[in-house]
Amino acid sequence: MANIKSAKKRIIVAETRAARNKAVRSRVKTYIKKVHAAIESGDKAAAAEALKAAASEIDRAESKGVYHANNASRKVSRLSKAVAAMN
Repeated sequence: MANIKSAKKRIIVAETRAARNKAVRSRVKTYIKKVHAAIESGDKAAAAEALKAAASEIDRAESKGVYHANNASRKVSRLSKAVAAMN
């Protein structure tokens, strides 16, 4: 365990940020699952709505620094491609 005050603080801050990042990642995964569920059910309107919500959530995670810009872009692109392929 750290003895220096600043090191103790860094440990606490790191744990707090890790917990927030984990929650954000989990939330994004939930939105992605909703898109895939809508695609599986064949409901194009629901899939489009779910895609819109998921893209927004992924962009929010990117802006918070949880996802790298390319990673977020790739996720949105793959979801968009899957929804577009429903025809």
